[in-house]
Amino acid sequence: MTTTSDRDTGTAATPGDRVPFFPPDLFHEDRDTLLRLLHEIGTGADQKFILGDHTRRFEDALRERLGATDVVACSSGTSALHLILTALGVGAGDEVVVPAFGCAPLAAAVLHAGAVPVFGDIDPRSLTLDPADAEARVTARTKALMPAHMFSVMADMPRFTALAAARGLRLIEDSAVAQGAVLDGTPAGLWGDAGLYSFVQVKSFGMPGEGGAVVTRDEETGRTVRMLRNHGQDGVRRGLHHRIGVNSRFDEIQAAFQLHRLSGLTARLERRARIAAHYTEHLAGLPGIATPPPGTDGRCYYVYTLLADDRDALRDHLSAEGVDTHVYYPRTLPEQAAFTPVAAARPGPGLPHARDAARRHLSLPVHHRLTDAQVERVTDAVRAHALRTRR
Repeated sequence: MTTTSDRDTGTAATPGDRVPFFPPDLFHEDRDTLLRLLHEIGTGADQKFILGDHTRRFEDALRERLGATDVVACSSGTSALHLILTALGVGAGDEVVVPAFGCAPLAAAVLHAGAVPVFGDIDPRSLTLDPADAEARVTARTKALMPAHMFSVMADMPRFTALAAARGLRLIEDSAVAQGAVLDGTPAGLWGDAGLYSFVQVKSFGMPGEGGAVVTRDEETGRTVRMLRNHGQDGVRRGLHHRIGVNSRFDEIQAAFQLHRLSGLTARLERRARIAAHYTEHLAGLPGIATPPPGTDGRCYYVYTLLADDRDALRDHLSAEGVDTHVYYPRTLPEQAAFTPVAAARPGPGLPHARDAARRHLSLPVHHRLTDAQVERVTDAVRAHALRTRR
């Protein structure tokens, strides 16, 4: 790889060091700023710790960057999903088509809203919800589609947009992992009625704590979400509750810190993209391994995920070589005890691609703090295992 600055790639690793899946020094360069903000806000005369001026300026900066109509910072990506569902009127008696392969909030948020998640199969290459399969699961009770961007790839939002319009459905875009990704000129999160981001530490715009944001092109949806996140108050007259809301308010220290780090997001994402391109260039075509689809359009390098015929053997080999990896979803959502009753009550076509992905996926380190040497080490270790297995 082309050597880049220490700011982009982290401190050089010494022989024998493990290659970390999540960087332990993620906020190292910003430590002094974080401590300063903690002191300034913590000792400030107004003692404003939630939904203050820092949160407003952070929302404004994201809105301007995205070209969104509204951005509403909230307590987590999961909370953002629930706020969107509630704001769009999804509730009892409604069905929402969600991917069978992915994180628990995809189904849990729907259930918390009083609706029923309907699990759809995924595209075997992108690992995102298959639009054709989703359409086959739409019924008269379906209220919304909820595709989720997965690992390194955005879902096929043009097809989902067309499907939602044709069937009169709400389109909720789970873009929690995709901040900075753009597909056909449209930023992740702005394809449907509303989308969301997650700022938990391991995401591409992670912070030292929980947080998220709802993003939308619809003014009314933004206004409703803003009210719902603060116990149904309108933000003008304290103590007057217009709706039944929740506590999903954003922290002022985190808002100020994220605003500070926003200017460096593009460079960090570009570094992730270069690492991912290097992996694809050197790992594509190896026996027993499938890499994500190549290209840059609609790509979000939250993590870089392979499909390996013998995933556990590859994981063990990489661990022995000092490379940390991660298996995100070892079971599909319908196979999880929490959601098995829901899936059993609403049987449908099989989910072969989701089950295959759960069995085969393995994520490699792709964060911006990796050195070139570490990236080469990961690449060489994967290649060595694949080529040795072929023999």
